[in-house]
Amino acid sequence: MCGIVGYIGRREAAPLLLNGLKRLEYRGYDSAGIAVLNGQMEMFKKKGSVGNLEEELNVSGSVMLGATAGIAHTRWATHGDPSDRNAHPHMNVSGDIALIHNGIVENYMSLKQELIDQGYIFASDTDSEVLVHLIDRIWKSDPSLDLEAAVRQALRHVEGAYGLCIISSREPDKIVVARKGSPLVIGIGDGEYFIASDAAPIVEHTNKVVYLSDGEMAIVTRDNYTVKTIENVEQEKRITELDFSLEKIEKGGYEHFMLKEIFEQPEVMRDVMRGRVRLEEGRVQLGGIADYLDRLKQAKRIVICACGTSWHAGLIGEYLIEEFARIPVEVDYASEFRYRNPIVSSEDVVIVISQSGETADTLAALRLAKEKGAMVLGICNVVGSTIARETLCGMYTHAGPEVGVASTKAFTAQVIVLFMLAMALSKGRTISQDEIGLYLRELTEVPDKVAQILDQNEAIRKIALEFKDARNALYLGRGFNFPVALEGALKLKEISYIHAEGYPAAEMKHGPIALIDEDMPVIFIATRDNTHTKILSNIEEVRSRKGRVIAIASEGDREVSRLAEHVIFIPQASGPVMPLLTAIPLQLLAYHIATLRGCNVDRPRNLAKSVTVE
Repeated sequence: MCGIVGYIGRREAAPLLLNGLKRLEYRGYDSAGIAVLNGQMEMFKKKGSVGNLEEELNVSGSVMLGATAGIAHTRWATHGDPSDRNAHPHMNVSGDIALIHNGIVENYMSLKQELIDQGYIFASDTDSEVLVHLIDRIWKSDPSLDLEAAVRQALRHVEGAYGLCIISSREPDKIVVARKGSPLVIGIGDGEYFIASDAAPIVEHTNKVVYLSDGEMAIVTRDNYTVKTIENVEQEKRITELDFSLEKIEKGGYEHFMLKEIFEQPEVMRDVMRGRVRLEEGRVQLGGIADYLDRLKQAKRIVICACGTSWHAGLIGEYLIEEFARIPVEVDYASEFRYRNPIVSSEDVVIVISQSGETADTLAALRLAKEKGAMVLGICNVVGSTIARETLCGMYTHAGPEVGVASTKAFTAQVIVLFMLAMALSKGRTISQDEIGLYLRELTEVPDKVAQILDQNEAIRKIALEFKDARNALYLGRGFNFPVALEGALKLKEISYIHAEGYPAAEMKHGPIALIDEDMPVIFIATRDNTHTKILSNIEEVRSRKGRVIAIASEGDREVSRLAEHVIFIPQASGPVMPLLTAIPLQLLAYHIATLRGCNVDRPRNLAKSVTVE
């Protein structure tokens, strides 16, 4: 969940590292630090923003000038409060080894006590500091070892997850990195190498990268890199070319990345469907699963595992697959799936969904499903990610880099992929060729309809102005729009810090109705479908208790206009397609409420973009 940047080459390291940290700010963090090799080790770290660290370096003068190797880090607190002392890097007592770490050392307490008993003094409250002292102890105990060997031996004692970068003034022309459960990527430049927790800090320097797999280490010098397993077996690694540019991770004139990504959705949706939706043939072509489609159709059951927004997309996927393909679907929180001893067999298909492809709980669910013999299919956004590598087959969402912590375009891209999957599974089995053709035609019309909704941005902002001071909110929907209600509530609480809950509209009277008063905004997804009259009754129930109703309604719906205080009209669509439209105004509403409250929508408090720890 933290950010890692490393550099070794011929250029000055500090500016490159600081700029890299700025590229990773979207991941969420509470402190930042940097260490470079400049004859000796030089280190600075500060609580707060990368800007605070940069200011500290400016005040300190030019101590880092000339250094051409170093590491830098943004930390999201897990062990120890956000503070200067708990920021990374961490150094050994003699100050000649520096280490940055993403992940959690689960057995750090026993390791720490062992090191304290041997005379080691700890300067922080973190689990990560254990690692640098452990490496130091092993290296000093055997002078014949080099840094690589000392790190390798140390990691044999470690339980948990890690993405590590280590430098030492004893071997100033080397960076040692290691991965287990926390992503690392090496960028290959011209006489220089970059290391990062994702490709964002690398793309402006090179588009050639190597992704480390779990249980691998890399030894990176100014002239070369070598990848080995923790057991010291050298690995051949494929060089991947990044498929996005620097421009795609810039704001492009928008005030926030989140707003930019909301407005990118029409084009993203077209990208997701490009080459896959074959309208003239009335079918979808999903190359990533083509060889396994017959096996997928024969599944006795499909289990979808995901977290957060991806879990909501999975719920929509459940509705779609059961509606069209008539295969039973269960949707599980990945964090629960991995611990509840689920009943899974070789007759089941498990679909794992993750924007980053690195979500720790989802990866654990993936591995458990494989152990139990299930066929595992992955849906993710990041080419070369762990989910992409470890699943039998899958589909990329092609949403492009998503910088805003609150997912928007990745969510709708996941829903489109699940829609296409449902179409592929139903072909020749459960619905007619003509029906598939009609649904696919409607799907291709969604981007233009989303653009129409985005044209209402200013009107939605005016609605937000009335509700920015609310303390609670209720989101209600039925059928395909129930998961959208959950997602709308999540967006609001993620970025505005207003308590919000999503419910099936019919469940309101089984508890939540007790909360409704004149201060409670209730957001209804009230589009025309087979439950429309029921939704109107639910709105009446809220009105009779003086709740303030905001409705998302189909164009021309006068009945909803009569009942709701505010109505956001969207183009008409069939029920299965509707979530792709109803999600958009809820994203905009959350965005505007949050910005009107002065919240940092791109980096909401306590959240991280890629959750790579439990």
